[in-house]
Amino acid sequence: MSRTRARVSAPDQACVAAVDLARSAAEELARPGEPGEHLGFEGEGDRIVTHYFACLDRAYRGWRWAVTVTRASRAKKVTVSEAVLLPGAGALLAPEWLPWSERLRPGDLGVGDLLPTPEDDDRLVPGFTEIDDDSDHQAVFEYGLGRARVLSAIGKDRAARRWHSGEHGPHTPIAHAAPAQCSTCGFYWPLAGGLRLTFGVCANEYAPDDGKVVAADHGCGAHSEAAVLPPSVEQATPILDDLGYDLMEEEAGSVDESASEELGHS
Repeated sequence: MSRTRARVSAPDQACVAAVDLARSAAEELARPGEPGEHLGFEGEGDRIVTHYFACLDRAYRGWRWAVTVTRASRAKKVTVSEAVLLPGAGALLAPEWLPWSERLRPGDLGVGDLLPTPEDDDRLVPGFTEIDDDSDHQAVFEYGLGRARVLSAIGKDRAARRWHSGEHGPHTPIAHAAPAQCSTCGFYWPLAGGLRLTFGVCANEYAPDDGKVVAADHGCGAHSEAAVLPPSVEQATPILDDLGYDLMEEEAGSVDESASEELGHS
């Protein structure tokens, strides 16, 4: 079995020699002096050659001007087909494009913005699949007043992980310094349903998490049972007057200093 070889035609010499024509085309698109030295050429096909020039613009380091020239069959005149700026090795490129749904981050939604959820969102399931102990809930849904979709098991798990690892979870400096956990606080309002044992809402208006969902093992200094320690009594520093002095009256002793008798040992 013989292998078929693809015929590679030699670059057209007239197109190869049209370096000045290609440079003038690049200069028309760029600012004066930005197209630099000729970096070489590449044959694109029959009578089609692309010339490359260095880009001297400081905003496009590593890029290069690519000007493709060609000529018609049996024609002597070479013309410019297209001229573009292409990235070379080490060029600074923009990040890969992502759809808006993947670029969206918490807090990006503003006033008046709409964030539609897709039909196949794995965080949601049809509303009739919700299991609730309230018997009136099913009756309300049958009348068409219930929610069309509710949280799925995946949605609940993602929310629980996000809340527990966030700033209202146990791994924050304020929770480490708290006197006790939120689960033992009188202002802790547990959530209903399957998240009741893990999360609740803070109802203390003086707490930093008032009105927010907090983990049961979160905590802060506004705990309902936080004890106030009595102020410690500091002893007053004694005051010493080392500048003044008192006059002391000299008391008479038992020895008569006027006597001339020498005192000594007998």
